[in-house]
Amino acid sequence: MTASTLPPDIEPTLRDGLRALSLDDAALAPPLLVYLALLVRWNATYNLTAIRDPREMVTRHLLDSLVMAPYVPDAPLADLGTGPGLPGIPLAIARPGCTVTLVESNGKKARFLREAVRTLKLSNARVAESRAEALAEPGAYTVITARALATLDRIIEVGGHLLAPGGQLLAMKAGTVAEEAAALPAGWRLAAVHELHVPGLDATRQLAVVERGR
Repeated sequence: MTASTLPPDIEPTLRDGLRALSLDDAALAPPLLVYLALLVRWNATYNLTAIRDPREMVTRHLLDSLVMAPYVPDAPLADLGTGPGLPGIPLAIARPGCTVTLVESNGKKARFLREAVRTLKLSNARVAESRAEALAEPGAYTVITARALATLDRIIEVGGHLLAPGGQLLAMKAGTVAEEAAALPAGWRLAAVHELHVPGLDATRQLAVVERGR
């Protein structure tokens, strides 16, 4: 499957969603469609994601990743447990000034990530085939992200060493932020919680911004 053979309603749905997020659909839709087509094709064989309908992937994968784009600075970012590249690859496409390291220990997913980076010519993205806790790049990142990895304290436990002092963890949550923030380890604080709306998705989304102390 190529971008041209995706269902015909995919592109207008994606473009509408990008505009709803105040993102440039003319610039972003073409590479996102290439990524989506690649994901659909590989998923048929390698089971990279439980979501199989490309229409659902637009909402639950692409737009659900890009809703956090306004909060991502032009700086080194590590996406922990990225799976098939979510949110890391959509963010690398939307934020070319951000250098994204896609951290994934699963071999088949890492192979897909390398193929996606190569196909999309993402010069601002690289793949680290490793568990987050084993990645020996302490303090190398201004931002770490985790979309569906674990609770805030667990994310910090496995990946907090990657974050520079004063850096931020951006974690997508579904209404559990206050409870999880109460369990943050010493030296970390909840700096902000942003309520997010994903076009086409009737569900609660919150972006927790957790800062590492200086």
